[in-house]
Amino acid sequence: MANIEHLQSVNVPAELVYETLTTEKGLSEIWTSELKVNNHIGFINEFRFGENDLTKMRIDELVTDKKIVWQCVDSGDAEWIGTTISFDIEENNGKTSITFRQMNWKDVTTCYRICNYNWAIFLYSLKQYCEEEVGMPYQKRKF
Repeated sequence: MANIEHLQSVNVPAELVYETLTTEKGLSEIWTSELKVNNHIGFINEFRFGENDLTKMRIDELVTDKKIVWQCVDSGDAEWIGTTISFDIEENNGKTSITFRQMNWKDVTTCYRICNYNWAIFLYSLKQYCEEEVGMPYQKRKF
């Protein structure tokens, strides 16, 4: 099995990063503006990337200001189903590190490679939004 893993540093407290990653307001600014999100264990968040591309993520773990874990339960990209997405958040002197992982890919495929790139863009969008209040959701991308 393959994993995607990235590290991003953000010059804000962990509380702001966690809030951005667990609220409709935050996720709509950094990932996609077409979504249904709640921050309760067991809730299935829905993220839409165009008319026929819906991804559903069950919230499996929430540790305030420290950790978020989602399980992909349905997606237009079948390779996503069964993958686990995690954000480990660690603050040190007002600066926050986010270790992102998408684990349990069955193989390294074209979809895997595209997603690896797009997760890096997602983390850049998170940094931009947290530091400058301007994210780059899917609907605003020009690439």
